[in-house]
Amino acid sequence: MSSSLDQRPARSPGPRTPSGPGRPGSSGPARRDARRTRDRFAAAGFLAPAVLLVSALLLVPFATTVYRSLFDDRRVSGFAGLDNYALFLDDPVLTRSIENTLMWVAGTVALPLVLGLAIAVLTQGTGWSRAARLLVVLPYALSGSAVAVVWNFVLNTDGAANQVLKAFGMGSLAQGWLLEWPGNTIVMIIANTWQSAGVAVILFLVGLQTIPPETLEAASLDGAAGWRKFWFVVLPQLRTVSVIVVGTSLVNGLKSFDLIWVLTQGGPGRQSETLAVSMYQETFLALHPGAGAAVAVVLTVIVLLTSWLYLRRQLTPKGN
Repeated sequence: MSSSLDQRPARSPGPRTPSGPGRPGSSGPARRDARRTRDRFAAAGFLAPAVLLVSALLLVPFATTVYRSLFDDRRVSGFAGLDNYALFLDDPVLTRSIENTLMWVAGTVALPLVLGLAIAVLTQGTGWSRAARLLVVLPYALSGSAVAVVWNFVLNTDGAANQVLKAFGMGSLAQGWLLEWPGNTIVMIIANTWQSAGVAVILFLVGLQTIPPETLEAASLDGAAGWRKFWFVVLPQLRTVSVIVVGTSLVNGLKSFDLIWVLTQGGPGRQSETLAVSMYQETFLALHPGAGAAVAVVLTVIVLLTSWLYLRRQLTPKGN
């Protein structure tokens, strides 16, 4: 009996129903597409407030300014084309404004970079470093108008600078520091440096603290010391910090306004104006909104183009 049961052919299993994500008609790809679509809508929802805010506060005003710069300054404005932009070639005030802006860019980039790096290196690891850093960084906490008030007390005709010169028998060097060009522009750049060097010191101190001690020890073992050690070992590792310092100084120099306005109001005879001051003068004081809008557009394009070219050049990996 048992042998007959053992000789009975086994029942073959029926065809297995395919299962899993690879079976025909699976909804796996459809689900993935639906998930991607939901993720894109979610990302767009998160980005929408920022895009709307930037558009409302930056893009729309800029487009309006560009549109206004194409019209003249009459009460019933007529289309003027590029006539307002031609003032940069014909108006000596705007020509001098461009010269002053270039001076501000050169001064506000070079001086904070050099002074900030020097102060950071000299005060690192010293016993009086905290006090020195506080004295340097403190002016950065002041507004541009407050800095202008302080330096007006120093640079006025009867101010502290002339009084000190007279007290030490150098009265012949006393002068009206804010009354003649280009001296007034130079002393205002120095006043701006007194304020802006603080942030450069902070950034360079952070950069110095990130340098691995092993590289400095290896350089010392190889015989590098003093200036050679700083130039070939320390400075290359501060490249990223230097890019940030130069970039921020570049933008600040191009849009300098408050310190100049409080100290000289662009005078005497509009000789110390920068493009930012000229924009204000033309729009609100001379009542030339078309010319003021043209100055604003040119200044904005210069700031954006200069910043983009500089950052693109500095942050692009070598060899690309």
